[in-house]
Amino acid sequence: MKWFSFKGIMDEAKKVKWPKRKELVSNTSTAVAFILVFAAFFIASDFLITLGLRAIGVLS
Repeated sequence: MKWFSFKGIMDEAKKVKWPKRKELVSNTSTAVAFILVFAAFFIASDFLITLGLRAIGVLS
C-alpha cells in the first residue's frame, strides 16, 4: 500500500481547519434546535395519528 503512510496522515491532519469556539457553539446550537423541532414534529404527528385512529375505532 504505497498510498498509505503515517506521514501522509499527519500532513492531512495538519490541513484540517478546526472551528473556532464561536462557530462550534453556533453550529451545535443549530443542530440541537433542529433536533428539538423534528422531535416535537414527530411526537405531535404520532399523537394526532393515534388520536385519529382511536376516534374511528381502530385502536382501543
